[in-house]
Amino acid sequence: MAAGAYGAALVAILINRLADGLDGAVARRTGVSDLGGYLDIVCDFLFYAAVVFGFVLAAPENRLPGAFLLFAFIGTGSSFLAFAALAARRGIETRARGAKSLYYLGGLTEGTETIALFAAVCLFPAAFGPLAWIFGAACWLTTLARVLEAKRLLRPPPA
Repeated sequence: MAAGAYGAALVAILINRLADGLDGAVARRTGVSDLGGYLDIVCDFLFYAAVVFGFVLAAPENRLPGAFLLFAFIGTGSSFLAFAALAARRGIETRARGAKSLYYLGGLTEGTETIALFAAVCLFPAAFGPLAWIFGAACWLTTLARVLEAKRLLRPPPA
């Protein structure tokens, strides 16, 4: 991608996401593990950042919208992971998104939406800037919604 090979980047993104989906299917059949869940999340966030970084390297005009999108990904990632850690400590669980190793607090911008963004900007690289600003704003809405949901779910029990 940094070399402007957006078609090849799209193929790599789709292969990555296929592998990510397959590892989840295998885990559900063979047993979900804490290490597997940990590695899945770490690799997902590094992958998301790497795609944005590739667009930033590909064109100088992508620097500011790319930085904003990475900033927004920090909001979605931290609001997701911090809640998952506290939910585990409190024994809060859900199966709303299937069997997972972490509590998945949903949002407007999740994996499917992020991959749709990445596919769109690979197909239309000149749209990276505007789409990064829009998607970054949607990420901040996700972060806000998660903070409000965490506030509701993590309140101390009434005395």
